[in-house]
This record gives sequence, structure tokens and C-alpha cells, in this order.
Amino acid sequence: MEQSLAGKIALVTGAGRGIGRAIALAYGKAGAKVAVISRTPATVEAVAQEIRAAGGEAIGIACDVGQRDQVFAAVQQTVDRFGGLHIVVNNAQGFGTEAAPQPSTVFVACEDTNEDEWEYTFRTGATASLWFMKAAFPHMKQAGYGRIINFASSSGQIGFEGNTCYNTTKEAIRALSRTAAREWGQHGITVNIINPALETRAFDAWKSARPDFVEALKEKIPVRRLGDPERDAGPLAVFIAGEGAGYMTGQTFMLEGGMHTLP
Repeated sequence: MEQSLAGKIALVTGAGRGIGRAIALAYGKAGAKVAVISRTPATVEAVAQEIRAAGGEAIGIACDVGQRDQVFAAVQQTVDRFGGLHIVVNNAQGFGTEAAPQPSTVFVACEDTNEDEWEYTFRTGATASLWFMKAAFPHMKQAGYGRIINFASSSGQIGFEGNTCYNTTKEAIRALSRTAAREWGQHGITVNIINPALETRAFDAWKSARPDFVEALKEKIPVRRLGDPERDAGPLAVFIAGEGAGYMTGQTFMLEGGMHTLP
């Protein structure tokens, strides 16, 4: 991969595994200095070491994205270490409740929605995305260059049944992204969204709960496979973060193999 992000500083949340890890590795290969963000110190350090072993520059920062002070501290630590911040990827998302976290969404009827789950899902999703964006904004504005990539889901777009908390926070993230895109474009900052259908740890948990549905899903995807984080998410995230995507903002990139072709 060419050094298309040389000189750029990136922060990726949920980067200890799955999509976040794939994007952090791709950014390192593309020449960016990377802050690897997740809750577990050993995990983030392992990914940061992967980047360094490949010739890149990275630090691991343990951060619970559901805690505002930790979010702002992670951004400041990144700036203190690398001297600025140009790219933020809001990939992390909590499931379940703070007291009883889950590896993926828990399907339940709308009328039975657990309000503790609602609060935790929203806080670690839309609210955490806002916190990182607010913390990063002054540094991106000063640099005259910013790329924010937020993760949402077509589940929210179509209102997939039994997924009230997740659907709501993901659509809130898209609304937040479009609003910031319109306000911040004048400062050289773009804000875009990726809606993925990729095989990850969270998806594996979902697959265990609904194996027949997941197998049938593959047959509905025109390319006849689920996406791979490194093969599919990494290159797209590198493109969106680069100079060549500077005229694209407020957009939802459907990284789903054509599963949904929504207007």
C-alpha cells in the first residue's frame, strides 16, 4: 500500500480487534501515525506493536469510550505524543448494559426495550462519537485538515426488527455526521459514515444466536460473501481518510457487498 497517509495522525476506536484493528493496521501501512484505542491495555498494545513491527508508528491507549473524561484524555494523549490529530474513526460500540455487557445486539421487542441497555448503547455509540468529534475538532481546524469516519448500520436504516437500541444509536450517528459535515466542511474537515456487513467478533456472536438467518443472508448479498475487515474495510477507510476524498462529506458508504441499495 502506498504511503497515502504519510504525515497524518489517526485515532481509531474499538481497534483491539475486528474492523478497528484492520483499519489501524491499514493506516499504519499507509504511513499514518496511529493511536490504537480500546478498553484493554494488553490488546491495544498488541495491535500497536503489530503496526510498529511492520515499520509504522503507533501507541496503544486504553480507553472506555463510554466515559467522557477518558475520551478527551485519549485525544489529548494522542496530540501530546504525535503533535496533532487529522483522522478519527469512531468504530467502538457497546452492547447490553454497563453492568452486563454483551458481545452483540440482544434481540427484543420494542415494547420490552431495557432502558439501561438503551442508555448504555447510546452512550457508547452516538454520544461517544460526539465526544471524540468535539475533542478532535480544534486540532483538525487548526491543521485545516480533518477526516472523521463514523460507523453506523443498515439495520438502523431499515429499522430491523428486535434491534431498537442499536438501530436508534446508529441512525443518530448518521444524523450527527451529516450535521457536522455541513458545519465543518469550511474548515477542511469531512465527516462520513461506513455501514458494514463484515465478519467480526460481534457478528460471530450474532451468527451463533441466529445461524439460519446469517446463512440465508449470504445468499442475498450480490457478491455472495460477507466482508473481511482487512480486505474490505481497511482500504476503504484509507481512501476516505486521504486527500482524494476531500470533496466527499456527509455520505454513507455501504460496505455490504450490495446487500442494500438504498436511495
